[in-house]
Amino acid sequence: MATMTELSPTAGKTKHSQDTRVDESLVPKKVLSFRSTRYGIAFIVHFCNFILMAQYAAINISMVAMVNGTNHQSQFNGSTESLPLDALGGSNDAPNSLPAEGSIFGGQHALWERWGPPCERSRLCTLALSGMMLGTFTIIFLGGIISQTLGWPFVFYIFGGIGCVYCLLWFVLVYDDPVSHPWISVTEKEYIVSSLPQQLSPRKQPLPFKAMLTSLPLYAICLCSFSHQWLVTILIVYMPTYISSVFNVNIRDNGFLSAFPFIISWVTGILGGQLADFLLTKNFRIITVRKIATFLGSFPSSVLLVALSYLTPDYITTMTLLIVSCGLTPFCQSGIYINALDIAPRHSSFLMGTSREFGYTAAILAPTISGFLLSQDPEFGWRNVFLLLFAINLSGLIFYLIFGDAVVQDWAKDRKLTRL
Repeated sequence: MATMTELSPTAGKTKHSQDTRVDESLVPKKVLSFRSTRYGIAFIVHFCNFILMAQYAAINISMVAMVNGTNHQSQFNGSTESLPLDALGGSNDAPNSLPAEGSIFGGQHALWERWGPPCERSRLCTLALSGMMLGTFTIIFLGGIISQTLGWPFVFYIFGGIGCVYCLLWFVLVYDDPVSHPWISVTEKEYIVSSLPQQLSPRKQPLPFKAMLTSLPLYAICLCSFSHQWLVTILIVYMPTYISSVFNVNIRDNGFLSAFPFIISWVTGILGGQLADFLLTKNFRIITVRKIATFLGSFPSSVLLVALSYLTPDYITTMTLLIVSCGLTPFCQSGIYINALDIAPRHSSFLMGTSREFGYTAAILAPTISGFLLSQDPEFGWRNVFLLLFAINLSGLIFYLIFGDAVVQDWAKDRKLTRL
């Protein structure tokens, strides 16, 4: 006769007790954080996301120079005013690299399954993911300057070359888990291993696809990722275009104006992870922290963009709203983007990749639909773009606030047969 028993010692606890807070016994007392190996890996992943986002955004930033170069103009045209809309990010060609990005983010979460103690996951994940904002800032700020001085191909040569060099560092310094890492201290290794009994289980289980397809918390993550990615795509792809069309600034000045909000996002993304883990130490429920972070990263930003379309164009007001809107979006890094580690730690890499791929369909649809709206209604085009963004963002956020969860799902728990 065989019975099913749970490997986790907390299996008999109630749902509320699982989700109330992180176990205080797992909070590090003697393991220094920023001098530890796990934070070193977080900084390496941070640079990975920096390169990843810079290479993606380089396509959009260099598009103007490509079109001008293809038209055999005698010199670079600093104005985007006369260019077709698809050259300004309205084409569905820009996000072609996104499917690969979803698998990369899934692979990164496979690291945190084995490297991220529960009480530090927000900090580690947001530190890693914030590299995306730094990469976006760098390419928007420098992309136009490089295109003007060296030519648009050098945008790809420079950041592609940096990516190749970085791969060597990744192969040498990053390991699957603390046990196999040759330079980690014994104290840190014991601390991480003891805090992750489920994730470090040597037994592998098949993915429960049927249960996943009926999991509302998983649908909530996917739909909210889609709606938030729509917001992020509009900010990245269309912020330079919006500033150029409203204030008629050249591409060199536009690069600085468009990039500045993303350096603010880089800072708030890192601080958001610190805040999330701080709230967990104050006995906030994990799901409460995830929903607060997701709300702060979604709703205010979309409201500010809608308000922007109804205001009389003013340089200071416009830049203030864009900076605040862009600066708040990284709070979601402490919310939906690491929620998979809460509901299914052992399957989080697959779920993260899946939710990212689902979200990145917005990166394909948003430029295409927004470009169509702008071309059909020159007078109120921006207002229509921002209103559509608000409707999509609000729908995904409401679904997540209702059905989002942070308890390990039954289909994600470790089970084994015990012979009696």
